[in-house]
Amino acid sequence: MNTHTLSVLVYNRPGVLARIAGLFSRRGFNIESLTVGTTENPEVSRMTVVAGVEDELALEQIAKQLHKLIEVLKVVELDTNSVERQLMLVKVRSGVENRSKIIDTVGLFRGKAVDVSPESITIEATGSREKLDALLSMLEPFGVIEMVRSGHVALGRGGRGITDKTRSDRQRELAD
Repeated sequence: MNTHTLSVLVYNRPGVLARIAGLFSRRGFNIESLTVGTTENPEVSRMTVVAGVEDELALEQIAKQLHKLIEVLKVVELDTNSVERQLMLVKVRSGVENRSKIIDTVGLFRGKAVDVSPESITIEATGSREKLDALLSMLEPFGVIEMVRSGHVALGRGGRGITDKTRSDRQRELAD
């Protein structure tokens, strides 16, 4: 099963997230990652959905069904020519004897310590899934107490954005 990243612009209204997640669920697709946040326009949110899809036809059907939802402004599949990041916070067992070793390891991955206590250290790191997986494997020997990762956030590369021409722009053009 291949994973695909969809960037979906939606109106920033209650219930939109549930409708879109329900659409994926009804079609039997697993959402591996889902991140939602407002855009440069506070009336519009961007959903970044990473889903496991068996074939291109199924992905095309999901995109078409998303477009039918009134709250959806635009759907774009992001390919390998996009910038994707995740955030990870990980709390690691740490005493005086191994704290500097942990901080040095984290520094190799451009992470940073955001909280230190006598028995643990909390690390913040951002990057691709692979980079965060590699950091986590380096920290496991110290003893991971707990860990949380955000979903993917992603944007296409280049000067154009998917917000350049949305449904509301099209509606304004038709009204003129």
